[in-house]
Amino acid sequence: MGGTEGNKVLVYPPELKYVKSHEYVRVEQGNKAVIGITAFAADQLGDVTYVELPQVGEMFKAEDKFGVIESVKSVSDLFMPVSGEIVAVNERLASEPELVNLDCYGEGWMVKVMLSSQDELSHSLSADAYSKFVVD
Repeated sequence: MGGTEGNKVLVYPPELKYVKSHEYVRVEQGNKAVIGITAFAADQLGDVTYVELPQVGEMFKAEDKFGVIESVKSVSDLFMPVSGEIVAVNERLASEPELVNLDCYGEGWMVKVMLSSQDELSHSLSADAYSKFVVD
């Protein structure tokens, strides 16, 4: 799954869920989910220089702003794709924001959330649908 941006092939893992604000959700261990930005978003931002994330224990509803990401090109808000409580924050991004560009689906994850409701995932996009969305 992927789109092509210039000569770069962008990958969208099929096991993830995607939202139109360019975040992904990877459900783990029942009601826990990992949130980050997609390869498309990381590519569009360029070199990430700073990531501001919430504190563990904070609660968010789907579509709430949960942070800010800065790059050499721009500053963008991060939006929560699901409702829930922050249970972990990727502390490495404070000193290594480039992990978002290097491995957005792995080491560059942003927060882990205890989901309020898995039903919200039914509103997300599949990898194929997200790939088509970013090409249009």
